Amino acid sequence: MDTILMIIKLLGGLAMFLYGMEIMSDGLKQGSGEALKKFLGKLTQNALLGVLTGTIVTAIIQSSTATIVLTVGLIGAGILNMRQAVSIVLGANIGTTVTAQIIRLMDIDAGGGSLLTFFKPDTLAPIALVLGIILIMFIKRDSLKNGGLIAMGFGVLFTGLLSMTDAVEPLAESEAFKNALAQFSNMPLLGILTGLVLTVIVQSSSAMVGILQALSSTGAMTFNLVYPIIMGINLGTCVTTAMVCSIGTGKDAKRTGIVHIVFNTVGTILFMIVMTLLQKGGAWPTLWNSIVDSGVIANFQTLFNLITAIVLLPFTGLLMKLACAIIKDDPVKENKYPELNGLDKKLMISPVLALSEAAHCVAVMAKAAKENVELGLAQFKSYDLLRSDDINATEDQLDRFADTADNYLIELSRSIDNPKDKHLLNTLMQCIPNIERVGDYATNFDEMAKKMADQKLAFSEGAQKELDVLSDAIQEILRLTVDALIYNSDATARRIEPLEEVIDDMVLLLKDRHTARLCAGTCSINAGLVFMESLTYLERAADQCSSIAMLILAKNNVAILNNHHEYLKELHTSGDQSYLAEQENRRQQYILPLENISL
Repeated sequence: MDTILMIIKLLGGLAMFLYGMEIMSDGLKQGSGEALKKFLGKLTQNALLGVLTGTIVTAIIQSSTATIVLTVGLIGAGILNMRQAVSIVLGANIGTTVTAQIIRLMDIDAGGGSLLTFFKPDTLAPIALVLGIILIMFIKRDSLKNGGLIAMGFGVLFTGLLSMTDAVEPLAESEAFKNALAQFSNMPLLGILTGLVLTVIVQSSSAMVGILQALSSTGAMTFNLVYPIIMGINLGTCVTTAMVCSIGTGKDAKRTGIVHIVFNTVGTILFMIVMTLLQKGGAWPTLWNSIVDSGVIANFQTLFNLITAIVLLPFTGLLMKLACAIIKDDPVKENKYPELNGLDKKLMISPVLALSEAAHCVAVMAKAAKENVELGLAQFKSYDLLRSDDINATEDQLDRFADTADNYLIELSRSIDNPKDKHLLNTLMQCIPNIERVGDYATNFDEMAKKMADQKLAFSEGAQKELDVLSDAIQEILRLTVDALIYNSDATARRIEPLEEVIDDMVLLLKDRHTARLCAGTCSINAGLVFMESLTYLERAADQCSSIAMLILAKNNVAILNNHHEYLKELHTSGDQSYLAEQENRRQQYILPLENISL
């Protein structure tokens, strides 16, 4: 019965430990999502910086698996290449040892010193829990709530660790336990296998090292027993990485998982050979059977990962070649906008980062739609089948992204709590259909241009010049829309509506001029129908840009959020000087040239 109670208490402590890590990791990721993306993307220009980046990020978010998941997601988003990802993953091995170094606080001997007493886990845990609950329940600022989650997770983690330590305390007096450990000490391969299997089951190398550190409190753990288990724990982490990198990912993500497995396997084999030779050679004779505490376990784990990284880092290129040989490339297919494949659900491990990446992808979607419209308009001047294929390929990509993004954002919405982030998510969801419609107009232009080419029709010289001026205005409003999305700029968004009003006036003017051409017989009826239809689609494209601008402005303006139409009505009638000045500049830029074109 005592054994059963001990196991229950040990498992309960382990559950608290894992839950504490999860809470702490969530708080850290929620508070640093966008920063993580920039950090991972920019500070990985060479292998050494990549390792350092992986180490720091993992130390911050307290989970090598989370770092690897984010890295794999950023590969799919096109932010990281394989070489950068591999160096980050190698650094994650080192960063994960920080947890063990924190846990070694168990070994602090206050010795009557009041200051050191505060750093003992049985003191830190309740302090962290109290601080965490105060920040979560009584503070309104989201940044401080994230701090509360971190503190709460820290407190739960240490409470679980203390529970595990208390659970195994009776083992210090158990001869059967000591005899079993003695058998393990003589079978390092069994130790490696044990560490590997248990880590795969628990899915956390930090938790497994924490269990070892808790068991060290029994005074029965020797160095000869512990070091093979730690190496097995590192191998167990590779299995988790392999699963993460193989499910629903691209080739480079899978290769990153292969490199991690090979790296840790080779590192373990080399380290095991060296440790065996040292032991057989009589080096440090007192080390092998010495009793270890949590500090020694933490130090060995750090040393093992650090030395392995230093020794194998120069061979990263060779490991990548091996991974490329195992995971071969598919036949090359052009992917004009690879960023539109960036909505990897693995990024949802950090909702803020996932939302940031979604915003980036939507901006790329707008850029793709803009460039496709430009190609569509170019078809009127000289119809090109290859250009038509390019237009249709991009349109297919836009449609697929729109469907993926809708589902992605709906799923992501369940993890978004911050009001500001919710506004951004809602803005993106409403922007996507507007951008998709703009993309549709490119195929409309392509189809109309093909019809004209097949029927050997052409616009009159005046009509083509007019269409060129209007096309310039449309390309300008699309450019402003893309920039407003990329830079999340209210100032740029405000420049869209005055131009949209001018485009409306241009369309009215061109319809009148076209009617005059028809009456004068300078334009054929069939070509004229295509011209009028083109004006309609161009005007609608400008309307879509106006809608997107309103959505961008509404994020920070409740009045616009509640009633777009009322805001626009007031804007048009209020006599706002900046609005009128921008509108007049656009009239000078586009309407005056139209009036100077001969019919």
